[in-house]
Amino acid sequence: MNLNIRFIPYYLFVLLLAVFKVDAQQVNKYDDSLVVRNQQASVTVNYKTGCASYHFSNGVVMNNTIAYVNEISVGSLSTADCKLHQAATDPFDNSTGKGVRLIIKHSGNDKGITLIQQITLYQDHPYLLVNLTAVKAAGQTGLLESRDISALTVSPQQQSSLVQPGAEPRLLDVPFDNDDWVNVLERKWEGVDKPVFSGISYEYSAVYDNTKLSGLVMGSLSHDFWKTGIVYRSAKQPGVIDSLKIYDGAATEDDKSLPADYGGLDGTHDHALHGTMKGTTVTSSIIYLCGLNDVRKAFVEYGNANVVFNGKQTWKGDAPVYWNSFGVEGVLGYSGVMMPKDVVKISDFIQTLDNFNKYSKPVMSIDSYDQSIYTTDLLASFGRYAKKKNQQMGFYFIPFAMWTWRNSLENTKLAGSDYKLSDVVLHDKNHQPIFYKDGDWGAYAMDPTHPGVRQYVINQLEKAKAVGAKFIKIDFLTAGALESTTRYDPQVRSGLQAYNVGMKMLRSLVDSVMGPDIFITQAISPMFPHQYAHTRFISTDVYSHLRDDEKGFPHYGSTEASLATGSHLWWVQGTLWPYTNMDVSIMKNFQKNPDLSEKEVKLRLYAMMSMGSILGDGSDFRDKIAADRAKIYLNNKALCEFFSDPKVFTPLKFADGATLDQQIAFYLPGATTLLSMFNFDQQKAFKPEWHRSDLNLGDKEYLIKDFLTDEPLGRIAKGQDTFSLNLTAEDALMVKLVPVN
Repeated sequence: MNLNIRFIPYYLFVLLLAVFKVDAQQVNKYDDSLVVRNQQASVTVNYKTGCASYHFSNGVVMNNTIAYVNEISVGSLSTADCKLHQAATDPFDNSTGKGVRLIIKHSGNDKGITLIQQITLYQDHPYLLVNLTAVKAAGQTGLLESRDISALTVSPQQQSSLVQPGAEPRLLDVPFDNDDWVNVLERKWEGVDKPVFSGISYEYSAVYDNTKLSGLVMGSLSHDFWKTGIVYRSAKQPGVIDSLKIYDGAATEDDKSLPADYGGLDGTHDHALHGTMKGTTVTSSIIYLCGLNDVRKAFVEYGNANVVFNGKQTWKGDAPVYWNSFGVEGVLGYSGVMMPKDVVKISDFIQTLDNFNKYSKPVMSIDSYDQSIYTTDLLASFGRYAKKKNQQMGFYFIPFAMWTWRNSLENTKLAGSDYKLSDVVLHDKNHQPIFYKDGDWGAYAMDPTHPGVRQYVINQLEKAKAVGAKFIKIDFLTAGALESTTRYDPQVRSGLQAYNVGMKMLRSLVDSVMGPDIFITQAISPMFPHQYAHTRFISTDVYSHLRDDEKGFPHYGSTEASLATGSHLWWVQGTLWPYTNMDVSIMKNFQKNPDLSEKEVKLRLYAMMSMGSILGDGSDFRDKIAADRAKIYLNNKALCEFFSDPKVFTPLKFADGATLDQQIAFYLPGATTLLSMFNFDQQKAFKPEWHRSDLNLGDKEYLIKDFLTDEPLGRIAKGQDTFSLNLTAEDALMVKLVPVN
């Protein structure tokens, strides 16, 4: 970005209502403030207090915000602590877009630090960008160091607030990664006589009205050094947040005394403080703000902005389809349910599914195996067999963690390297090795900057190449993003910076060791940075039962839980990644879980379609029921055609609240518009109302047909503005709207 800063002293702003335009943006100079506005928002800077206020066209307001840095040696300094506030505007036209940058210089304090805020308003984007840089004041020497910096804070000391208008205001709270089956939270105001709510969201958040879906999305666009936390506290008045801190340096330890979604397991899982940024300047993340009448568009713009700043992977050709062994075999394969004796029977059966085989070559992915049981030679032999069936192999490995016995740290050698595990592990605040997954049998976190880890990754990729893999599943990636008191490369100062080093290394090695066109899917991982893979799991493993409270099943991993989360993450498909990954469907039973009903099978596939997921299955096709259902569902012509190029549906409304009785609907406009409806309520029917304007329908007449069977279900008359479909309890429906000529 152009940092050509022109500071304008306060005494020059004596002309009341001095107004000029910078292309589509208007700049108003007053004697006490400077206002920059465009069609989406206005930003006001108060010269006396240095506070910045944001007014969005949809009515969302952030009043009297400040920024701060907490410097290691001198302590905390906010813009409100400074005596002099100067402002300037700077037009720009660069690769990110065209607009005007508002630059605010805060100085005059006893800390010897100058704070410089930049607020960017675009002509060609509906969002604003905000960041903060701390520099030594004139005449000051030495370096700055911080692990806590905020470009935007709503502070009670300044009588600040964030106001979200609407009848049903919500705040979205997002976990740091997709581990431990933690949920996205929709926090609601319960009333003036109820307790306020507070918490922390990671990387991004949103406020919105649940009835009109008007709101504000806020989040970080910088994912190369800082972990960003959004700490919030509600006021008693509905829709008012009286404390909000978007800060860099989030490093939260799991607190098992708290509920999983509320601090127990939803944080960064760190065992040490966030690393410090050190230099002549300390700079915050770039913060995205977008307030629109349709908050769904603000989410999509957030995804697109992340791509502008960070890039993404693309995929040519048909989307992959795959079979994964984990749903049958489980972890490591010691039980010998199928492998190695019968896996060829799965390959043989898959070959009989003509529509499943019609597009990309099916992937046979052997998941979470123990190398001493399923040797490279054995898997390579199976790979040769699969190739004869016009199939290709998948490969699973964990680049930044090592599962082993707790007491074997000194005796475990890193495969393919000259190092022991003890040489490459990360260390906690007490300088002890970090046990990323606790237990007698668990996982140690490894340093992505260590040459031994690079050698280990090469070793794993060489095995993948040897078995003929064209599809890689990488897992437990959060381990590589953990903060540590030691690191091989001293120039790498934070967990996320190390994670970027490791992921860049891995992505480069995939190309050099395995060759081009290798599909990479992330399982357990931070959401950001996103740009190293082709897809990422929406949630943790999904076992395909209807609800988390279903008798006999685990209290996690249901279709309802994954889709409720997915209703807030649909926007990542087509922006951050070409596809999402909703894990595999199951035709009968997952491992030793009870059998699924046929309705649950259908519902699961519809959920995967709605999220724009690639198609994977984890069934034991040696079982007749599983095989018969696969012939009906996995081999359905329309379904296989959709999954050759999956597209994500847009939610009509988001999942809301902690209830399992979610009723959610999605739509996918197109030449043939698709609608999906999900009713997880065990008693009530669901009857969503659809509008032509939402679906981009003309005034034609349409037939409503069942997606799988093509059976007519109804008709939309020519010019009919609204229509509805009725869905019984615990069911799902996928329909297509076919224009009548």
